[in-house]
Amino acid sequence: MSVVGLDVGSQSCYIAVARAGGIETIANEFSDRCTPSVISFGSKNRTIGVAAKNQQITHANNTVFNFKRFHGRTFNDPFVQKEKENLSYALVPMKNGGVGIKVPSFFTDAERRSVLDAAQIVGLNCLRLMNDMTAVALNYGIYKPDLPGLDEKPRIVVFVDMGHSAFQVSACAFNKGKLKVLGTAFDPFLGGKNFDEKLVEHFCAEFKTKYKLDVKSKIRALLRLYQECEKLKKQMSSISMDLPLNIECFMNDQDVMGKMNRAQFEELCAELLQKIEVPLHSLMEQTQLKVEDVSAVEIVGGTTRIPGVKEKIAKFFEKDVSTTLNADEAVARGCALQCAILSPAFKVREFSVTDAVPFPISLVWSHDSEYTEGVHEVFGRNHAAPFSKVLTFFRSGPFELEAFYSDPQGVPYPEAKIGRFIVQNVTAQKDGEKSRVKVKVRVNTHGIFTVSTASMVEKVPAEDSELPSVEADIECQSQRPPENPDAEKNVQQDSSEAGTQPQVQTDGQQTSQSPPSPELTSEENKTPDADKANEKKVDQPPEAKKPKIKVVNVELPVEANLVWQLGRDLLNMYIETEGKMIMQDKLEKERNDAKNAVEEYVYEFRDKLCGPYEKFICEQDHQNFLKLLTETEDWLYEEGEDQAKQAYVDKLEELMKIGTPVKVRFQEAEERPKAFEDLGQRLQHYAKIAADFRASDEKYNHIDESEMKKVEKSVNEVMEWMNNVMNAQARKSLDQDPVVRAQEIKAKIKELKNICEPVVTQPKPKIESPKLERTPNGPNTDKKEDDLDQGKNNFGAEPPHQNGECYPNEKSSVHMDLD
Repeated sequence: MSVVGLDVGSQSCYIAVARAGGIETIANEFSDRCTPSVISFGSKNRTIGVAAKNQQITHANNTVFNFKRFHGRTFNDPFVQKEKENLSYALVPMKNGGVGIKVPSFFTDAERRSVLDAAQIVGLNCLRLMNDMTAVALNYGIYKPDLPGLDEKPRIVVFVDMGHSAFQVSACAFNKGKLKVLGTAFDPFLGGKNFDEKLVEHFCAEFKTKYKLDVKSKIRALLRLYQECEKLKKQMSSISMDLPLNIECFMNDQDVMGKMNRAQFEELCAELLQKIEVPLHSLMEQTQLKVEDVSAVEIVGGTTRIPGVKEKIAKFFEKDVSTTLNADEAVARGCALQCAILSPAFKVREFSVTDAVPFPISLVWSHDSEYTEGVHEVFGRNHAAPFSKVLTFFRSGPFELEAFYSDPQGVPYPEAKIGRFIVQNVTAQKDGEKSRVKVKVRVNTHGIFTVSTASMVEKVPAEDSELPSVEADIECQSQRPPENPDAEKNVQQDSSEAGTQPQVQTDGQQTSQSPPSPELTSEENKTPDADKANEKKVDQPPEAKKPKIKVVNVELPVEANLVWQLGRDLLNMYIETEGKMIMQDKLEKERNDAKNAVEEYVYEFRDKLCGPYEKFICEQDHQNFLKLLTETEDWLYEEGEDQAKQAYVDKLEELMKIGTPVKVRFQEAEERPKAFEDLGQRLQHYAKIAADFRASDEKYNHIDESEMKKVEKSVNEVMEWMNNVMNAQARKSLDQDPVVRAQEIKAKIKELKNICEPVVTQPKPKIESPKLERTPNGPNTDKKEDDLDQGKNNFGAEPPHQNGECYPNEKSSVHMDLD
């Protein structure tokens, strides 16, 4: 099992893979680790990445790019309508109102759900949607061995990312094995694309004055200018002198020229450079940090290579920026690390990640007639995530919660609402009082808000046989049912550091938009009331024994109506459509491969028929075959331009019926002499051994004569066969099929070797020398005769040192043959 991290940017993509040796950014089919975020749609198939970008100018209307920011947006979205004017392809509304794995930290719930749907459509198992800056921070911190301990002051590092379309910045606190995002800020409309547009506008005006050309009237010319301006921008990052911009046959077969230097470029983009400071100021205000609190400033993203951008960031933080991370691959590597941490197949250093909620989220709930509407902010800005909270409501029937962003002006999305959540099957208690309903709200690992569960606390009579631990006294209160302080304390004790496991926390704060509602009770507020109730009990006189009840939590269904969410039927239709498109791409590739095989065969054989193959085909067949090849070539570019795969397969088989015998004759003529040579050498070798045997050579006098006769017979038979086929082959011309093939000769060599080799390689039998009787410790010639006379064995006083161990005190000794 493998895990990957995907950095799908507006302009390009990077894919990192977690392997046993670490994290590796993989290359595409063009051996490039950067793959353009471009898709080109043909009449029968799609092309993706580099191949699609190469078609961006020639097939401008069918090539899609810069589509990342359309996730989760409707066709009438102001951002979509503004971007639509600059696109070479057409955007059309869909039935559901939509358009058309790392995500920016400013992506809203609707955009995040759209990315998850896209991952599901293409068959990806998305373990986590990770914010850009959090992925960068993880990639930075997990390799740092010198981070402060958990009980020490954390190290504050600011990460700045300016990519093709957006500018993001975040402040993170690092301790050993721990990362916490303190705050994030961003400008979703400031990136490398804006710097390109400044250059394009400048040269459009210059070419209109200088060459009388309206560049914006021709989309192909405009796309070419964008590409050249992007190249010029990258060159100016390393060269400060004047740089030329030359485009041949730009419009109306006219060449254009221009020039630009870094100083002019920075002056042209002064307004953009000034915007860099706004998110930086916002971040410092949110986190209450000072410049001197920041230990380091890490920059990533391609646009941070512009010297003017670096200078602005360095000037703001009053320190040099650091570039220890790979500016292009840091996000993908961080995502791969997070996947490896989540996957059971990898053992990774323990490192907890606590992200932050980018926008404050509030809840407004439906109310009964006697109560005013309630509003409550459940997650403030930069609240820890993932995180869960439990809210308690008192209701006698189903009710509705509506989630929305508290600060719509700060959200780069036209819709402030997140969704409506209806808690169903709520009923009053049997005594008519309202039921206590616990609702668990959560910002999950993907950064998406949801009402995860709801349960109703129901009291039922307990039998005497049941344990006291599940019993509770019935107590009537005028405003609400009683609470159990111990149970609420247990809920609070479940809260721990976010980022390691789903959290449960109670929230006792109310927003300033409405007074504290009696409908919504917090766990912290309930504990003192319960204490007061207990105090009343002490002062009151003893009462009669009250019936005991058992508290049961009943799970309630929650219906979610989200602002932007693909329906199940529509999602399944997209999955099915994607599967069909993948199959169509595969079939089209096979068709093109078959067509290319025919074309390749035509060119290859036509060249070789006038070269090495010329001698191996007769003159008449030679002329006929050349004619057939020419006809096939013409067919490919005319009638056969767009045929089915089988038509190309049949055409190739027709050519191979004539071409294959010619190719075989050539190959046999090349291989046959060498095979005959090898066979002749082997025959001479065995014939010499047989002659030596007849001459009573010592080396072979141990071989039985009948065995040697088999060798002689086999040698004679094979030699006769070789002479016959060589003579027959000599009578054949090169343009005729060979009498014998090289493979047959190799088979004869193998057959000869199998018969003769076991005989001629028989080892001589070993001659055994007379055995000498020895003691276990070796020969002892001095005492040998004495020992024999005395009729006893002498094993010596010292323990043996060779060939194992002998034990002289044992009754039976082991005699070893040292020979």
